[in-house]
Amino acid sequence: MKLKVVEDQKELADAFSIRKTVFVEEQKVPLEEEIDQFEDEAVHFVLYNDGAPIGAGRFRVVDGYGKVERICVLKEARKTGAGNAIMNGIEEHAREQGLHKLKLNAQTQAIPFYARLGYEVVSEEFLDAGIPHKTMMKEM
Repeated sequence: MKLKVVEDQKELADAFSIRKTVFVEEQKVPLEEEIDQFEDEAVHFVLYNDGAPIGAGRFRVVDGYGKVERICVLKEARKTGAGNAIMNGIEEHAREQGLHKLKLNAQTQAIPFYARLGYEVVSEEFLDAGIPHKTMMKEM
């Protein structure tokens, strides 16, 4: 598996394709909510396995902390370390930017995954695109 920072339109299309498969098709998030006004300012990541895109995520700097967003892995690639690979790469990118605090809004079913990576719940449950979430933070 190889995580890449998106550098061209093909890689961006690969990231969007994974996000659409997972969030729009699988989880029924409306496309207009999934692809939002922050796409142009975000750093996008795509995870490849033997040249095929299998996961994606994006990262933004918001109010002095790193915001991890849109982490997703194709169903057939889950439980293979793909999610860890994406998160490790994004965290390394954040450190390179001089950031020491990361924040994300986790779907409640994904909280155990993020907790294993050192993130702690810091909010009550809320709905985003009709899906229960909690905000999590990590000091690095």
